[in-house]
Amino acid sequence: MSQTMDRPKEIIEFCLKPLGLQKDDPAYEEVYRRLEHVIRTYQGQLAKAKAPVAVDFSQMRTLTINEDAHGQD
Repeated sequence: MSQTMDRPKEIIEFCLKPLGLQKDDPAYEEVYRRLEHVIRTYQGQLAKAKAPVAVDFSQMRTLTINEDAHGQD
């Protein structure tokens, strides 16, 4: 199954999901804000270059984070 995404919200939520953070967590909100800025800037540059690109995450390995192993930082 192909999983292509082209909207910043879809991309960011997919990337942050393995962290298991609550959406109202200040860390989640800050990372979301930064990623949204990067993705929108990147998409804007691609649009100017007339080279739209969809990102395919189907081949990306799942990342599992064990907070207990890292001291709950």
